[in-house]
Amino acid sequence: MIRKDSDAQPAWERVMNARKEDRPQARDYIEKLFHGVFEVRGDQCMGDDEAIVTAVAWFETYPVTVIGQQKGHTLEERMRCNFGMPSPEGYRKSMRALRQAEKFNRPVICLVDTPGAFCGVEAEAKGQGRVIAEHLRAMATVKTPCISIIIGEGGSGGALALSLADRLIMLENSYFSVISPEGAASILFKDSSLASEAAKNLKLTAGDLKRFGIVDGIIREPQGYSRFHMDESAEAVKKAIRGALKRLSHIPPDRLVEQRQQKYLNMRWY
Repeated sequence: MIRKDSDAQPAWERVMNARKEDRPQARDYIEKLFHGVFEVRGDQCMGDDEAIVTAVAWFETYPVTVIGQQKGHTLEERMRCNFGMPSPEGYRKSMRALRQAEKFNRPVICLVDTPGAFCGVEAEAKGQGRVIAEHLRAMATVKTPCISIIIGEGGSGGALALSLADRLIMLENSYFSVISPEGAASILFKDSSLASEAAKNLKLTAGDLKRFGIVDGIIREPQGYSRFHMDESAEAVKKAIRGALKRLSHIPPDRLVEQRQQKYLNMRWY
């Protein structure tokens, strides 16, 4: 759980930590948390989007479906993954994985890390907004346990699409926001250089969202946390997934969907 003094850290500093180049990404966690991983590519329609990774794997004794958002570490990887901004093909690939998970009664583990869905003309022409809405509906209605973990950036609808889950967990230095701090500053203050002030007002930190009842749990990050020093946090993530699966796997599918939807209907606005 989060340290008591961690809320003193400025929101903008959290955003910068979430964006660090050496921060672990979805593929790093998949390697640490799961075994027997079989990656599934393509949306059976237009192609494959490397900004979203889907796989069938084992988590300890549980067969699971893994859906992760990947930015890439090197420049070549980042360009191939479009810097973690998924296109419609990626969300359709993810929905394909959700349907398979429901069919074979596999719990779904989502690893969220994106600055937002790709907003280019090509993506909009392919129905980006509609496919995100369809993905939200798929997450809301899938009859199998869903656990989402925000491991870095949780930006806008691109992150929300994978975050409508039975359990939403955040790492200590991740963030979850309806808009990027720079975007909010441009709209509110007409000056994107005031992003740090916008970040403070957006209440996007794990501590803020836990107090609002949006996030179910927070995972502490150790000093020097990076993809080269992530074993401690990987173990904490594994413990959180294990606990959630134990609680959720005994709930009947129809009841699970009902509870998930009620969870979001009960959220208060501040």
